[in-house]
Amino acid sequence: MKTRTPISVHILVTIGLTVMAFEMFAHDSGYFSSPFFWGLMLIAIILLLIMNSIGDLIENQNFTKLSDEEKALYLKEKSIPYYQKLWNSAFKKQSATEEKDILIDHGFDGITELDNSLPKWWIGLFWFGFIFCAVYLTAFAFTDYAHPEAELTHETKTMLASIAEYEKTAPQINLENAKYSADNVAEGKELFKTNCATCHGDGAKGGIGPNLTDNHWINVKQKSLFKNVFWMLENGSPNNPTMRPLIKEGTITGRDAEKIAAYIYHINQETAPITPAQGGAAPQGEEVHWENGND
Repeated sequence: MKTRTPISVHILVTIGLTVMAFEMFAHDSGYFSSPFFWGLMLIAIILLLIMNSIGDLIENQNFTKLSDEEKALYLKEKSIPYYQKLWNSAFKKQSATEEKDILIDHGFDGITELDNSLPKWWIGLFWFGFIFCAVYLTAFAFTDYAHPEAELTHETKTMLASIAEYEKTAPQINLENAKYSADNVAEGKELFKTNCATCHGDGAKGGIGPNLTDNHWINVKQKSLFKNVFWMLENGSPNNPTMRPLIKEGTITGRDAEKIAAYIYHINQETAPITPAQGGAAPQGEEVHWENGND
């Protein structure tokens, strides 16, 4: 009669498998704080304890049927701690006498082979990997778990939600407190493509609207280029209704305008202009010498 695995091991394995299942199929649910999760764990542990009690009754019944020699051997085996058995099965070497019993009757060049059983830790690792693979493939095939696109979509939604939450309490950006930041240039470029490139062309080289990379401007309402662009985005052009007041209309926010103004400042002041020879629109308006500073 073989000794049984301790109930503590069954409980640890059950907890591990349950957490793994929740992590794969309901990792966004905050299951650790869910009463359902802890109720499920409690029920599983109670069932394991009941099964262990039934196992004790069966074990005691079978023990009475053993001979005295078998009882002594069983008690000796049971006295060895479970984890000590695992350690012995993995690392304990056989004695010379034990090796003779498992020696295979062939060899070559003085090398002999033993008929060892596989270590229990190896067998356990094999079954764990097999079960994990089956669960993982099931989760991958029938849920969004481990799908890069689904994870990206989820993270993007989370990021946008956090940005929207921040925008609710963040101070509003207006002409007075708007400031240039090089960190805003990249986002400003994307916002420019969405809201401004239709008229001002790719890279602000001009088209329906004027070239924004040269030093000629039709509307000069502020002393600095950065603030002048922000003013135009907020109020629109008094000379051309096509240039609408995007901020006042609600098309963009003050924070968006700050980023677009940063991009236009960058391509106007920190890069070479796109000339007509390079495909840019001809200068319009008057030549302007902006004050130093970008806020």
